[in-house]
Formats: sequence, C-alpha cells, structure tokens
Amino acid sequence: MAFQPIIDVETAEVYAYEALVRPTGGGDASDILDRMHGHNRYAFDQMCRVKAIELAAQLELDSFLSINFLPNAVYEAAACLERTLDAARHASFPLHQLIFEITENEPTRDIHQFKEIFSQHKQNGMITAIDDFGAGHSGLSMLADFQPDIIKIDMELTRNIHTDRVRRSIARAIVSLCRDLNILVIAEGVETVDEAVTLRGLGVSLFQGYLFAKPAVESLPVILSGAIDAVHAAHEIKLARGDEPEIPFARARRLAGG
Repeated sequence: MAFQPIIDVETAEVYAYEALVRPTGGGDASDILDRMHGHNRYAFDQMCRVKAIELAAQLELDSFLSINFLPNAVYEAAACLERTLDAARHASFPLHQLIFEITENEPTRDIHQFKEIFSQHKQNGMITAIDDFGAGHSGLSMLADFQPDIIKIDMELTRNIHTDRVRRSIARAIVSLCRDLNILVIAEGVETVDEAVTLRGLGVSLFQGYLFAKPAVESLPVILSGAIDAVHAAHEIKLARGDEPEIPFARARRLAGG
C-alpha cells in the first residue's frame, strides 16, 4: 500500500491521505489489479482496507484516511462494515477519520446494495466519497440516488483545464452542483500550477496530484511545499489583476458552519 496526500491549499495543510494499491518493489497498481478476478476480488478488497488502516495507525496519521472500495466486490454491507470496524478497533484508529471512496470507473450492478454500504458507513461516523466523478458509468444518476460527503473530480477533467474551455465549464457546473448539495470537492490528478490555479478560481481548494506529492509505499511522502506557495502566489496575482474567483467551497462550508 502507498499513501498520497490531499492538500488544502488555503491552509497549506494535509486534509487527508489516500491509500493506494502499489507493489512494494515498485510499479503500477495495474500490476496487481490485473490479477484480481471474481474468486479473489472480495478478499483482496477487504485485505487492502485492513492493511491501509493498520499502516495509517503505525504511521500515526492524524488527518483523514481515504480508502477505496470496489462496489461489485462487496457482497454484504454489514460484513464489509464489520471488517472495517474490527480493523479500526484493533489498530486504535478513529472511525471519524475514515473516508470511504467508491470509484465511478466501475459500473455498479446493484445500486440498492451500494446505497446500503454507504448508509451503514455514514451511520457509524465515517465520511463517504465518490471517486473519479465524471469518468463515467453512473455520474449524475448515481448522485441523484445518493449524496456523498465528498466528490473527487476525475483527472480526465482536470488535465489541461487551464487551456480547455469545455473542461472549465464542466468543472464549474460540478462545483456549483456540489455547493448546492453541501458536498466537498477534491480535484484529482493535478500536475501543474496552471491547473491548480484555474481550479481554485472555480472554487476548489482541495487538491491531489503529482504537483504536490507522489505516492510513497508504506510511508508518508514528502510534500512539495514550494508547489503550494506557487499556487498561492499565482492565485493572488490573479486577484490583484481583478480576476475575481468564486469563493473556495471548503472555506464557504466552514463559514457556514457545515
């Protein structure tokens, strides 16, 4: 398992770390995930969740821990939750620091089961998120059925957003929709200052991507503070020029007491 930070550029602090599947000897997640099939998918999904919680506790993580789960690998919501609760109890990791992400890259066969999983996790004080939003299989129909605490905008929408009017319009609409529904927004896959500044101007202040840190296997990566400073400076220059952005939603939510 590896960890990659999600940065709040307003406060220059780590909002969360996402636990990611990575080979210990180096390589890509696909090197492992391509070997996962129906007969071992459920066990692997559970094993990753437990391992992430155990490692986070060992690393004395004091921010949120974000963990992915595969909706079609979860056979029963209660069993999924109980394994998570057991792992957190044994590792003495606070439940309120857990974020559970469902990826939109995989089609959800049973929306009722999906809603039950999220509902049970929320009832136990955990935070819920939809990952890779805009990537594809469910999108707005999933959001209509269930409103998570967080939406993560897929990297295909954030890539080169500073030069793409269509992507900016889509991202602006997502941020506006999430503001109406009281959902936090995280921009994924941010690799350049231009991308981050453009997204910040649209109201996003939570970022994840190589601009700030690459994933580190079984450790917390070094955060490139210079990147945070560069985004802040470029944002201030835009303000001074009169390019008034929307208020970042994380700040708006805090001001509203949400």
